[in-house]
Amino acid sequence: MKDHLDLTRGWLLKGDSDLLTGQQVLAGRGPYDTACFHAQQAVEKYLKSIFAFVGEQVPRTHNLEELQDACHTYLPALSLAGFNLAELTPYAVELRYDFEFWPTHEIADQALSLAQEVRQVILHYLPSECHP
Repeated sequence: MKDHLDLTRGWLLKGDSDLLTGQQVLAGRGPYDTACFHAQQAVEKYLKSIFAFVGEQVPRTHNLEELQDACHTYLPALSLAGFNLAELTPYAVELRYDFEFWPTHEIADQALSLAQEVRQVILHYLPSECHP
C-alpha cells in the first residue's frame, strides 16, 4: 500500500510529465493551445500533491483558484498567494472547445513559466522524500 509520500511523489511526477510535454510543444511549432493545456494540468497536479501530502481527499476539480485556496487552508505556510492561477484555469477544459482560442508562443511560454514557478515553490516546501 502506498503511503502519503508515495502518493505525493506520484502527483508530482504526473505534473512533471505535463510540464515536460508542454515545454516540448513550445520548443516546436505548436500547437500552443496544447502547451497551455499542459501548463494548467501541471499546476493542477502540483497543487493536488499537497492534498496527498497532508492526507486529505484530492478534490475532483480543474479550478486552480479553488485548489490554491484549499492548499492555503491546509498549509498556510505554503506561499502560493502571489500566483494568479485564475488565468490558467480555463486552459483545462474551455480552451479545448474554443475554436477562437489560438494562443501565441508568448502566451504559452508565460503559462509554462508560471507552472515552473509553482513547481519550485511546492518542491521547496515538501520534504525531499516526496520529490520525483
